[in-house]
Amino acid sequence: MIAGEFAVLEPHHQLSVTAVDRYVYSKIIRTSDHLLTLDNFGLRDIPWKVSDSGEITIQTDDSRVNFVQKAMDTTLSFLKEKRIEPHPFHLRIKSELDDEHGVKYGLGSSAAVVTSAVAAILYQLSPKDATDETIFKLASIAHVVMQGNGSGADVAASSYGGILKYTSFQAEWLLEAYNKTSSMQELLEMDWPYFSIEPVLFPKDMHFCVGWTGNPASTGNLVGQIKQLKTDQPERYEQFLSDSEKAVATFIQGMHEEKSATLLEGINKNRFALKTVGDQAKVEVETPLLSTLCDLAEQYGGAGKPSGAGGGDCGIAFMPSAEKAEALKTAWKKAGIMPLDLQPDFKGTTLIK
Repeated sequence: MIAGEFAVLEPHHQLSVTAVDRYVYSKIIRTSDHLLTLDNFGLRDIPWKVSDSGEITIQTDDSRVNFVQKAMDTTLSFLKEKRIEPHPFHLRIKSELDDEHGVKYGLGSSAAVVTSAVAAILYQLSPKDATDETIFKLASIAHVVMQGNGSGADVAASSYGGILKYTSFQAEWLLEAYNKTSSMQELLEMDWPYFSIEPVLFPKDMHFCVGWTGNPASTGNLVGQIKQLKTDQPERYEQFLSDSEKAVATFIQGMHEEKSATLLEGINKNRFALKTVGDQAKVEVETPLLSTLCDLAEQYGGAGKPSGAGGGDCGIAFMPSAEKAEALKTAWKKAGIMPLDLQPDFKGTTLIK
């Protein structure tokens, strides 16, 4: 997440999000039996089956398969409506989003896994349906139904790739539509009134940096506490939405016009809006280490802010030269912040042959 966090959960409020160059790989092999392997969890060759009603059952009590199960269930339901029945296959998923010890960096791994599984099944069973929009909508349905909330921005980044200007479909609307519609095809074809997406180009003279503070954050808890401000102090919450919208608009303007000063101003404005709403909600959106990350970015001539819900995980910075970006990473290391080797990635879901 680049700019517009929390506000994106309200209708028509913009967020900028980028895909990064860490990947989830889903591979499908024709076999005699339905099997599932999740390499990162050490879950291998787990049998699964499709009931007469089309429901997927994976033969394990391990809850770590739940997001994949919902992705499979949603996609195969869509294909069943098109009278495409799955031949037995082995779905194998491997993720690069966490480190080798399973440490999570807050890169939206569940959304990326769901998107990858949806895309793999479509590419295998109905390639003409494997469009960015269909993959995004099926993955969003699976992710929101499984999780019960979410903006879908991480699904959008995984599906479309690149840097995006995005407004959320609104999870409440999607859940209601899901429960009311009679088919998956109908849900995909209807207008999603709050959803919009537009690619944004990255200025040539700007350098993107990501730093990990070493402290995982609980997005759900932070979102809930910020949302409470809407009830307790509605005027302050509305002021935050206004401040966030102006910050994102300034950032997007800087991107479109390739004006570094405007881009950095947008990042600074969004940092201030997030810190202010966190203080008002008595939530530590910007932890001391995230403050250090941002302050160092400004000290070296750029701008930084927490990414996502804050409270830990990653912060980002935009720097006006390669030299200043490297100097910032050195300073981050000295402060106990781990620079992550991540850059915007523009591929989205891709079939590897």
